Amino acid sequence: MEDMSIYLQPTEFLDFHKTRVKNTAIEITKDLKTDKEKAIALFYWVQNEIKYNMFTYYPKIKANLKASVTLRRKNGFCMSKATLLSTFARAVGIPARIHMVDIINHKISKRVVNLMGTNAFHCHAYSELYLNGKWIKATPVFDKETSIKGGFLPIIKFDGENDALFDTLDKDGNLFVEYIEDWGNYADVPIEKIDQIFTEKYPQWYNGDISIFQKQFKMRKEPLTLNK
Repeated sequence: MEDMSIYLQPTEFLDFHKTRVKNTAIEITKDLKTDKEKAIALFYWVQNEIKYNMFTYYPKIKANLKASVTLRRKNGFCMSKATLLSTFARAVGIPARIHMVDIINHKISKRVVNLMGTNAFHCHAYSELYLNGKWIKATPVFDKETSIKGGFLPIIKFDGENDALFDTLDKDGNLFVEYIEDWGNYADVPIEKIDQIFTEKYPQWYNGDISIFQKQFKMRKEPLTLNK
């Protein structure tokens, strides 16, 4: 039997021991009874209230990956949003963890490809929530506005029973997302593993001066989409 206790504890990155994080999760789910209902509510809150922001795709700034920081900023990228969802789930008693994969997004812009040196998003992450005796995968990455503006459709939907991940094809039948590597699941954000992978896969900017990244994608309130 798997030890579920490790998926219910606060960690450095899943920091629901912070009052604001825990209270927000409780507030979102306050009128709901079942874990399934709570998980659905938390998923859609993170998906749409935390706007997608490409700038935070930079793990050398560890704060980018902490749930409390993502909640305060109200924006983040795939890993930070998945971390927040898993953190919220733990805060209300739902076992949760992080699953990390590599994907190719066939709809990203040349600007992003040129910056990263590839069209592969290494260390893409989604949440895994333990509901009704099984692990269910859920990626809250693109909010509704970003999904529509970026053409990342269909919008990911979560019913608390089935996996909610990117589709292989978009709404027009064109190739959208390919899963190319599976790094497995983790009880906390695997920061050392991410740093190792980014150092190898993104030498063009990750091993250099952070100002290169900051100049390309300046922090701002509105979300930064991938196709502009």
